[in-house]
Amino acid sequence: MWMPVIYYLFIYPISLLPFRALYTLSDCLFFLIYYLVPYRKKVVYQNLSRSFPEKTPAEIKVLAKKFYRHFCDISLESFKMFSISEKELRERFVFNDMSAVQKLYQEKKSFVFGGGHYNNWEVFAVACQLGIPHKCMALYKPLSNVWFDKKMQQSRGQYGLHMWSIKQSKEMFEAEKNNVSLYIFGMDQSPSSSKRCHWMTFLNQETGVSFGVEKFAREYNLPVVYGRINKVKRGYYSLDIKLLTEEPKAMTRGEIVEKLMLLLESDIKAAPEYWLWTHRRWKRKRPVD
Repeated sequence: MWMPVIYYLFIYPISLLPFRALYTLSDCLFFLIYYLVPYRKKVVYQNLSRSFPEKTPAEIKVLAKKFYRHFCDISLESFKMFSISEKELRERFVFNDMSAVQKLYQEKKSFVFGGGHYNNWEVFAVACQLGIPHKCMALYKPLSNVWFDKKMQQSRGQYGLHMWSIKQSKEMFEAEKNNVSLYIFGMDQSPSSSKRCHWMTFLNQETGVSFGVEKFAREYNLPVVYGRINKVKRGYYSLDIKLLTEEPKAMTRGEIVEKLMLLLESDIKAAPEYWLWTHRRWKRKRPVD
């Protein structure tokens, strides 16, 4: 009931602001959610402390502040996606060496893309079809508010991305198996079940990882790539692609998932402030059996 009002009176008007004004607002938002009305501060500090036990409390505090500043930026940048022009999007999201992707496309090979909530994944979602020749497909968890869920799908799909509910993953692969497609998976979300996932050490902690990216790569014999979103400077991003394998069935069980997650871990360690630390990533515990 209230979501259309919030969208048209708050979210959409913010999306129309120029980026300079947007970042002034972001600075104010940082002061609000870090100092005045802390947003998941306990979760952020706990996640950082457990992931980097070698760091002092003072160093963790510095990281947390950097994260919150980045978090405010990407939140408002995500609002901007509701009205951003194609010209501005192309200027602010650049695709680096795409030779591996072009080769797969020329060979008419679909592939699976594994990535994490690192830097601004929303900008990537909106921009991906502008730089990747394959038909871009993404799995996502639908929002509880049906009206806003439709708005989010429209925003992410305005330049070509096709969205599928994570519950429809099998249907998506079957529907697209005769097309030359890219399938985007977010690997770093907490799995729905502690027993139906792959367990490994990630950021110094026992971590359950959803097996979907490996399951479908094996089942449909699809090459697998890792995608890293880089922050060039405030408001500007780029994408790097690393081909992990063209023969998923030749890899041992769990190897694809582990290699992808270790690549993500390496990126996080290099610049921790760009990962989504507000997420309760480690709420699942490894089963004793």
